[in-house]
Amino acid sequence: MDAAAYKAWIGRSETLSDVVAAAPIAGLAALLDYPSPPWLAGEAPPLSHWFNFVPQARQSDIDLDGHPKRGGFLPPIDLPRRMWAGSRLSFHAPIRIGDKVERCSTILDVTPKSGASGALVFLKLHHEISAGGTLAITEEQDIVYREAPKPGTSALAPAEPKIRASAFTRSVTPDPVQLFRYSALTFNGHRIHYDRDYAREEGYPGLVVHGPLIATLLMDHFLRHKPGARVTKFDIRLQAPLFDTAPFDLCLAETAECIDLWSAKAGQISASAKLQFV
Repeated sequence: MDAAAYKAWIGRSETLSDVVAAAPIAGLAALLDYPSPPWLAGEAPPLSHWFNFVPQARQSDIDLDGHPKRGGFLPPIDLPRRMWAGSRLSFHAPIRIGDKVERCSTILDVTPKSGASGALVFLKLHHEISAGGTLAITEEQDIVYREAPKPGTSALAPAEPKIRASAFTRSVTPDPVQLFRYSALTFNGHRIHYDRDYAREEGYPGLVVHGPLIATLLMDHFLRHKPGARVTKFDIRLQAPLFDTAPFDLCLAETAECIDLWSAKAGQISASAKLQFV
């Protein structure tokens, strides 16, 4: 597809409905190793809306990478590697366990580009999630599509130097079981998270830690610091992938304007976020 064909997809939308179930929320608490989690009782914790509206493609409609085949609501971008690059979220009202929820998604932009690694396409989505007819969350989401790595090259992107001192640091050691359990919670079949041979074929040294899992761990890092806080805004950008081959740190620093959060491995930042709360 060329740029003009991509632009024809801008403005398309779809609406999905779901119910916030208790089981995935309990699964998240187990994944994060909590006997008693620090979020507000009876409410869905921030970012757990990613457990709703999960893909429901039939098995025969799954592509080689484990994602649903291209087409449908999203444009049929033919670049083989696709990944979540970040989101900007506003939390307007609480979502409670048992709520009926609705998500209206709109394609804001589709932009082809060329980078050092080859062709890329950036897809920007806008989501509005309502609970019981009340707007609860707005999310602007970035997805990037990339070429397959050339033989003998790495899929790794350069990470940013760690330039800030953390006031609250916790180390995480990712492992295949943890990644599998998060894939199960989000019904994410992408093979880079559980199929080591496939991940290596894509140029990675090990299983890739999900971007949304990194975001969830950073959100959890904040809630461990301030249990019961009500998050109002959360912006996150992924800068480099993390793998199950080594531990990484979750870091936090408070400023006058917001909470700074980041993940870092060997002194290099892999994801950074800004959070506001009341």
